[in-house]
Amino acid sequence: MQSSTYAAAAVKGNATFPFQRRNFSNLHNRSATTTTTTGIRFSTTSKGMGAKLARAEIGIHSLSSVKARSVRAHASSGGGDVEEAVPLRSEGKISGTVLPFVGVACLGAILFGYHLGVVNGALEYLAKDLGIADNTVLQGWIVSALLAGATVGSFTGGALADKFGRTRTFQLDAIPLAVGAFLCATAQSVQTMIVGRLLAGIGIGISSAIVPLYISEISPTEIRGALGSVNQLFICIGILAALIAGLPLAANPLWWRTMFGVAVIPSVLLAIGMAFSPESPRWLVQQGKLTEAEKAIKTLYGKEKVVELVRDLSTSGQGTSEPEAGWFDLFSSRYWKVVSVGAALFLFQQLAGINAVVYYSTAVFRSAGIQSDVAASALVGASNVFGTAVASSLMDKMGRKSLLLTSFGGMALSMLLLSLSFTWKALAAYSGTLAVVGTVLYVLSFSLGAGPVPALLLPEIFASRIRAKAVALSLGMHWISNFVIGLYFLSVVTKFGISSVYLGFAGVCVLAVMYIAGNVVETKGRSLEEIELALTSGA
Repeated sequence: MQSSTYAAAAVKGNATFPFQRRNFSNLHNRSATTTTTTGIRFSTTSKGMGAKLARAEIGIHSLSSVKARSVRAHASSGGGDVEEAVPLRSEGKISGTVLPFVGVACLGAILFGYHLGVVNGALEYLAKDLGIADNTVLQGWIVSALLAGATVGSFTGGALADKFGRTRTFQLDAIPLAVGAFLCATAQSVQTMIVGRLLAGIGIGISSAIVPLYISEISPTEIRGALGSVNQLFICIGILAALIAGLPLAANPLWWRTMFGVAVIPSVLLAIGMAFSPESPRWLVQQGKLTEAEKAIKTLYGKEKVVELVRDLSTSGQGTSEPEAGWFDLFSSRYWKVVSVGAALFLFQQLAGINAVVYYSTAVFRSAGIQSDVAASALVGASNVFGTAVASSLMDKMGRKSLLLTSFGGMALSMLLLSLSFTWKALAAYSGTLAVVGTVLYVLSFSLGAGPVPALLLPEIFASRIRAKAVALSLGMHWISNFVIGLYFLSVVTKFGISSVYLGFAGVCVLAVMYIAGNVVETKGRSLEEIELALTSGA
């Protein structure tokens, strides 16, 4: 669920490594957002607990609209959808607009980032208030409950979107988001706090699936990539808002309740905003609701496009009597190849080491003489924001596949540099500087493609019949892999050493380049129907 990149937040603690003990403060990314964008890392020692909120990468994607030419999409010998694939492309002036509704959907992305980041500064204070300052296990449950809920939410978001529609699902999603925030803000016991975090996690899990899905189905082809990167930025805004919200804590220890409580406001605004937002025309036509589809198209693209687009969407097979795909259909020979691409991209994203780099960034910068945790986090965050901005401008020029290849290639070289900086004696005099350069280059490379593109790409490559569930499945894999990596990362580092682990990450990045080159189709400038035609016909 996507279109992140790198949303970061962490809880300070102590971590024990094979060579020495250090304090680490992290900035973490997850669509994706996005994105992209996410999971939780935590470990405990006798002195404390380190809790990491990993990236939320969930990026947003978008749909094509507006000119049409019908072509027959024949299934390949391997099996595929036989349907009319009608590219919808925008030509001429469009009197409607999608931007306000993209903005409303991105409230879900803001909440995604905020709930990930809010525990960063608040944990120490809420632990004292609830009487668990010395109980790192319960603190860990408060942190990780969000991830457990997000895993559940990411798997249910697709089914809800198929059954009730995209906008109604957003409104339903606002319920656990608001209730979870309220329970956290008013909690008088650890149990209530954990339940609140669990509900908020369910909410952000659903958001991770439906934000990219909805935006992919209402946005014009020619700006789909640019809009796909907006989700990432809003996740980062949510993280930043959470960090800023924690500033008054030192003067007011009970401020943590306000930090959690303010999340109710965007939740309510999301529900209200979606009451005035048009439903996805594709979903409406698929449900046979042509009158409602006409109204949605008029709002989004203008009345001059209504007849054309309703005809095109109907012709494309989106309104056929074929039922929505079930979960088991995703694993059939008809769909498994493309579904596996979505899952693989998120696995490569996680296994490529983004969380490890962020986890060690503070220690790496200290070795180079940068003692300030804030300065280290700011440098990593600035690198991510800059890379995300560049990616937004290149997404519809270079294309998704090209950015993925460039991104993972740059990450592989950066990881190699990081590994060598720790072990190569010839570079000992420059090890600190090289480690900082390697870290910044890695984060820049990640934010150019590996972060935002997977969540952006998913709604583009999945056939309309499986799109919602396939996006949910892929994002569910993201959350699960994030959790597993966080669970075992420190153990692996302790056994093999950070240099060897970084070298392994470089190898994963090389494998990702090879996989992407052979399995990922370019979607730049192609409508969702054209992409579906290319994939189902083997083009």
